[in-house]
Amino acid sequence: MTKTYDVVVVGGGPGGIAAAASAARNGATTCLIERYGFLGGMATAGLVNPWMPTGSTLAAEIVAGVYQEVRDALRRREQARGQEEIHGGRTFDEEDLKVILDEMMRSSGVDVWFHTHFIDAKTARRRIRTIRVVNKSGELTIEGKVFIDASGDGDLSLRAGAEVQFGRTSDGRVQPMTLCFRMGGVDINRIPPRDEVHRRFTEARATREWINPRDNILCFPSVHPGVIHFNTTRVLGDPVDARRLSAAEMEGRAQVQEMVAFLRENIPGYEKAYLDHTAPQIGVRESRRVIGDYVLTVEDVLGAQKFKDGICRGAYAVDIHSPTGAGTDLRQLEPGTSYEIPYRCLVPNGVMNLLVASRCISATHEAHSSLRVMPIVMGIGQAAGTAAAMCARENKTPRRLSARELRKTLKEQGADLDREKASKKPV
Repeated sequence: MTKTYDVVVVGGGPGGIAAAASAARNGATTCLIERYGFLGGMATAGLVNPWMPTGSTLAAEIVAGVYQEVRDALRRREQARGQEEIHGGRTFDEEDLKVILDEMMRSSGVDVWFHTHFIDAKTARRRIRTIRVVNKSGELTIEGKVFIDASGDGDLSLRAGAEVQFGRTSDGRVQPMTLCFRMGGVDINRIPPRDEVHRRFTEARATREWINPRDNILCFPSVHPGVIHFNTTRVLGDPVDARRLSAAEMEGRAQVQEMVAFLRENIPGYEKAYLDHTAPQIGVRESRRVIGDYVLTVEDVLGAQKFKDGICRGAYAVDIHSPTGAGTDLRQLEPGTSYEIPYRCLVPNGVMNLLVASRCISATHEAHSSLRVMPIVMGIGQAAGTAAAMCARENKTPRRLSARELRKTLKEQGADLDREKASKKPV
């Protein structure tokens, strides 16, 4: 069986949902391929929470558009049941998010294929002609005018022949993975201050060897009473090697058990707490990066660089969890500034009708550590989906699309592309 669309999106994570909705809203017949039975990617399957700040302060959000639409919908659902917002609505319920994304796809007219796995791409003359997917019905061939890789790992780009890189320049290593988890039954009012928790954790680590190499505990209050969310395991490995990824899932669960035992035995408020649940899949920070017409650098990020073809703003820190274990390289932008991601970073080398709409856009290892967070990826996805629809309508390849017209359309549709007055001249 063969299906035909204007725009084909592979991956239903933060970038993919924004891309699919934007493509359909701009008049393109659009399908979205997703391996799970729900959308959201790291936000749901990875249990990554909360939304990381995209401005230099918690209140200074600079990614709007589809991301803001999702946050507003989450806030409305919370308010409807009298739920108090935490961190200004930054912390969210992933079950709410699943329903909101279902509604967004239906209202936008996106044809969603759940439980469907991307297998391969058939190309000719540097164009993707079709992709092959498999689901309960068997194998399916999907034709498209423009394809969008929102897989996070660059799966479609790799198999279509695009140029990809992996890891940092020095040794090819990537940031570690994290299996997020939640603990319930916590007496939150009895938990000691963060410094005291850290002191006890440091003492406990000195008494024996730990599986988890991370030297601190990262956790957040959940939207649910008595529930604490943890983003604190740290698993080294190769997330695009099937055997190593399988081993990482097992090690992640072992690290969770280690942390739960420590908390119950050493931290007041956790004596009667229990492991509520772990994420359906381990969270991947970094894997392949798809090289395009421009490679975003750490100098661009920290220097708040602007671009004539900028399609999304970011202000999240350079945040590199050590690829070898303990420690985190954290470098903030100057307060009140932001950098732009140029459209050229979404246009990969080697394939003419492909755009990238996930954390694996064209960037260095260091720059990637800032743009990888979910709000920024949603901004990237909105740009990719809008561009794909324009290309399909105008019968153009992404590389020949007018970046000026794309920026104009994005601003009309809610994207925040306003530049600081003191910014450098765009390049």
